[in-house]
Amino acid sequence: MKQSIFGKPTLFYILSLILIVGLSISSLIMINLNEMNSRLQGWVNLLWLPLPIVTLIIDRFCANKFAVKTVNKVELFILGIPLLLFAIYGMFIFFSEAIL
Repeated sequence: MKQSIFGKPTLFYILSLILIVGLSISSLIMINLNEMNSRLQGWVNLLWLPLPIVTLIIDRFCANKFAVKTVNKVELFILGIPLLLFAIYGMFIFFSEAIL
């Protein structure tokens, strides 16, 4: 029995789909507005569309090649480390400000 590539959801798969839908809808709305700045921003937003598409392709390749559980652990590690560093950096900035 062959499994579908869409049947094994992972973290990056879900995030990529949300980003693709969100970017497409917001860009189409902005392109159809009357102001030139909004139209230009809509077209610029579409330039970000290849990033989630490439992430989706790489994620589907890894989900088919390796176990989904392993892929999810690696993706949580990839997302967790920058979030942890951002939180630590934010605490450092917050506690280093001088109180007047």
